[in-house]
Amino acid sequence: MKIARMVALAAVLIPTPALACASCGCTFTSDWLSQGLVTQPGSAVSLRWDYVPQTRLRSGTETVDTTQIALPVDYELEQRTYNSYVTLSYDRQWANDWGINVSLPFVTRPHSTIAEGETDPSRSTGSGIGDARIVARWQGLSTPGGVTGLQFGLVLPTGGFHRTFTSGPEAGSPIDRGLQPGTGTVQGVVGAYHYGRVGQDFALVLQAQGQFALNDREGYRPGTVGEASAAVQFIALRGVTPELQVNFRANARDSGVNSDRANSGGEQVYLSPGLSAKVSDRVSAFALVQVPVYQRVNGLQLTPRVTTSAGLQARF
Repeated sequence: MKIARMVALAAVLIPTPALACASCGCTFTSDWLSQGLVTQPGSAVSLRWDYVPQTRLRSGTETVDTTQIALPVDYELEQRTYNSYVTLSYDRQWANDWGINVSLPFVTRPHSTIAEGETDPSRSTGSGIGDARIVARWQGLSTPGGVTGLQFGLVLPTGGFHRTFTSGPEAGSPIDRGLQPGTGTVQGVVGAYHYGRVGQDFALVLQAQGQFALNDREGYRPGTVGEASAAVQFIALRGVTPELQVNFRANARDSGVNSDRANSGGEQVYLSPGLSAKVSDRVSAFALVQVPVYQRVNGLQLTPRVTTSAGLQARF
């Protein structure tokens, strides 16, 4: 029971960050904090903030020097996208190995781009409620020395997808579907995770998850997303847990007549140092920084130089 309680406590405290995608309009992804990965029954409420400033234009694996491009051009030239996600989550774990997590993000996404054939930028905000996420888990594969579970659930189309440009030559025209707060589609989620001790002072967290569209809507279907994370945690300190993660994410291209298929999809690898701390008996906090070590995109896409995540969780 002592080992189980230690596993439960460490799992509650340690999150995995949102894996920032290189594509426009990346979806908020899974993390330990919002999943509420625990072995003991109870409920939790968490509030999480993720900031993904996409300011570097990339083609393939190379950075594009936009100062050398003479306008106008016969393709869209994105300037910057500042993605901010504030996500509220409720989690419940029952004594029979089953649990559920419900989360709802609020998205703020200022965006600037120069449309094909134009010389002046068009701007949008794309802000609003995002797509709700309901994910169940079963931890029946767990042992006294570790937690192993399976996940399955849905992402529901609660977010708007008819936002328009607010200024510039494209004012009043719809922004790209990939930049909307919601996708307008139902998506399935499947995954697996494992938490286990490695020696006396370290723990290992492994996770893999896939998200895929179950339908298309108004000429748009988001591409399938696959992601995996491995984290090493130093658990010998009292109340504070440093960790280092490696995160991988692969996006398939979007599809449909209203998608920007040519400029969607790619692969990214991130290195993510972070820290979590116990604020009180019931409240924990975390912060992480995510640095890209490899990025490959299809077409022309904006990518982040660095992303940040922070959050609080209260258990009751």
